[in-house]
Amino acid sequence: MRNKKFITLAVTLTLTLAITGCSGKSSDTNGQSSATQPQSSSELSTESTDELTAKLDDLYQQENLLFSEHSDAWNKAFSLMNKDNSTADQNMDYADFLSSTIESAKDQFTDEQLAVLRTDIEEIRSIEKNITEIQNKLSEAGGFAEGTDVVSKNVFPGFTGKDLDGNDVDDGIFSENAVTVLNFWFNGCKPCVEELSKLNELNETIKSMGGELIGINTETLDGNKTGIEEAKALLESKNATYRNIYFDSDSEAGKYASGIMAFPTTILVDRHGNIIGEPFLGGVDNQENYDNLLSQIQEIINADSAVNK
Repeated sequence: MRNKKFITLAVTLTLTLAITGCSGKSSDTNGQSSATQPQSSSELSTESTDELTAKLDDLYQQENLLFSEHSDAWNKAFSLMNKDNSTADQNMDYADFLSSTIESAKDQFTDEQLAVLRTDIEEIRSIEKNITEIQNKLSEAGGFAEGTDVVSKNVFPGFTGKDLDGNDVDDGIFSENAVTVLNFWFNGCKPCVEELSKLNELNETIKSMGGELIGINTETLDGNKTGIEEAKALLESKNATYRNIYFDSDSEAGKYASGIMAFPTTILVDRHGNIIGEPFLGGVDNQENYDNLLSQIQEIINADSAVNK
């Protein structure tokens, strides 16, 4: 089940929405993106792990493109999603969750927005079905570790960067840990700042387990001095001492970071630089979210221990 529940989203429309991989979008003569057409289940034939992973990434892009193309309506919908919402079913289908959120607040949307959202939700339902089928095929093929949902392609090849004090970092930040938790945030994101203390607590917890939490502030990319100073001040104000890093915006990691639209977003990366599972949206200052994320971290650490005995 995708962790897109109990969300407080700070959305910036200047960023291109892409939660997993991001590539150019082609359009047909009617101005509709060809990427928005979900793949038929009958087309999911026997394929290699790389081919299945590529199809999975494309499906995520299709879904994210819907959010981007109808951003006004979806941004309003996301703003209604309360991370403290205790009435939502953690195991609810994602499309059902979106539908429930929208229908419960339909008086806040115009008729046109409601029509767009309802149409998008049905397309998302179809996309999610295909995502599940591919995940099952990958699982049967041994494409990812037991106990996890997805292994994405490595989006951090030849990774290099610096921490906020200017010290060099490279892909050793992944290989040194059973799991690396990457939290994407920016200075003007109130939910991001509110969870800094809890993230520091999480880092202290997982360090003893063989993991590390690392922050990536998108306003610090390319060594933006103003963004770095502001980020350091915010971290200090919350007594958050865990490592934060930045890198070039035109690197693969930079393209990934620049494509994130919903903040805060947290991803889990194995020691080989592969993204495990799906992006976790929303703050971990909510205890239920925190426990859910920690449980996923423990699964990855257990899988790593089993492989590296």
